Amino acid sequence: MADSVAPDTGVEITEVRVTPKRQGRLRALCSVTFGGVFVVRGIKVIEGPDRLFLAMPSRREADGKYRDVCHPVATWFRGDLERAVIDEYLRKMNEGPLRDGVPAAH
Repeated sequence: MADSVAPDTGVEITEVRVTPKRQGRLRALCSVTFGGVFVVRGIKVIEGPDRLFLAMPSRREADGKYRDVCHPVATWFRGDLERAVIDEYLRKMNEGPLRDGVPAAH
């Protein structure tokens, strides 16, 4: 099966939490819960030259390079994850007044 086709895997994104940030190209830090039983924290929304994209949690290795701690292996799932997180980021940004590009506390 090609990994660009979304099979019925039962993998469900049950919660997306977004904390807007404005630091360089960073726009938000996020956590995503899968199936109500597994959470991934430290997903970043990054502003690229043409669009927003996700950077998965990473750590610096002894060689100085950064490596993802976890990441989608299927293209279709990366797309689903990116859509869910960026949609929530955009919804959050449209919630209310902004202060320095971040929603102001209500």
